[in-house]
Amino acid sequence: MSAKGSELKRVRQSRKANSRNRHYKSKMGTAIKKFLALDKKEAKEAFPSVIKMIDQICSKGIIHKNKANNKKSRLAQHLNNQ
Repeated sequence: MSAKGSELKRVRQSRKANSRNRHYKSKMGTAIKKFLALDKKEAKEAFPSVIKMIDQICSKGIIHKNKANNKKSRLAQHLNNQ
């Protein structure tokens, strides 16, 4: 059986969403890596912006709220133990 209109539309939509989600996840990963590479003083200044980015990505539904909270917690632990 061949693919019909609604099936093809669904494939287009999922590819578009997948591309968008991958962009945001990559952006988040890069920000986290940069944060982890900073020294304590710079990390303290950058911490709120990294947390804000994680919250924004969570609010878009790209990552689950529990995963966002786990990431924020790990970053806070890293900052406090540095």
